Amino acid sequence: MPSRKLPNIIITGTPGVGKTTHSQLLADLTPLEHFSINDIVKNKCCHTGFDEKFKSWIVDEDKLLDEIEGEVKQGGKIIDWHACDLFPESWIDLVVVLRTDNTVLFDRLTERNYDEEKVTENIDAEIMQVILEEARESYDAEIVIELRSDSAEDVDSNVERIKAWYEAWTKNNGGNETEAGDDESDQE
Repeated sequence: MPSRKLPNIIITGTPGVGKTTHSQLLADLTPLEHFSINDIVKNKCCHTGFDEKFKSWIVDEDKLLDEIEGEVKQGGKIIDWHACDLFPESWIDLVVVLRTDNTVLFDRLTERNYDEEKVTENIDAEIMQVILEEARESYDAEIVIELRSDSAEDVDSNVERIKAWYEAWTKNNGGNETEAGDDESDQE
């Protein structure tokens, strides 16, 4: 049984599958904190520079892990990132891999003004199930779930499913929903 009172969940998948949307909605419905790795990399300088070709930060994984270790080990985080295999298994209680139909993903990435090479790279990664395979290779099969994220209805259903998992986890692990720092007595 984990020593954390609240679980840590990774919500991962190819860019454009809805990780941030899922994470924010789940954070609104639970005491879990949305933990955007992209924001941490940028704001805490956990990178070695910016890749102009791919328009993304070059992540310094060691620095990133050092930066977040204390907070993540406390529990109560929804880790939102396009990769999952660098987080130690002991930190994680559930890995949610979002998958999206390629035509839907193409439209989403095009709306973000991704260049053709970046769109193609991400569509290929989705077709080859790169992130799903990383998750399956890095974590116990019992904690990895794959969910479709093609529509708003999928998002709502997924968030409810993850929320139900969270509620069962806290019940089974002696957690208390108000122990994430949002205790009602602290708000008075």
